[in-house]
Amino acid sequence: MIYKVEAYQIIGACFEVYNNLGSGFLEAVYQECLEIELRKRRINFQSQYPIQMNYKGVQLHHKYIPDFLCFEKIILEIKAQKRISDE
Repeated sequence: MIYKVEAYQIIGACFEVYNNLGSGFLEAVYQECLEIELRKRRINFQSQYPIQMNYKGVQLHHKYIPDFLCFEKIILEIKAQKRISDE
């Protein structure tokens, strides 16, 4: 794992949100709660931060917007599903 300490902190925040909410909510609810938890733990993050993309040296019109960019180097995408699927 590249950023072991930082990843451990992020995963801890994610588990705290899940342990308090449980399952069954929309991603927007988990996103808002995770923002609160990341702030509480003083984890540096940006929510919905647009990242400019390039393909073979050509700048794309579309930007990639991850759910969170943590520590200015870790992308966090959250998913809320009833069960884990192959996708």
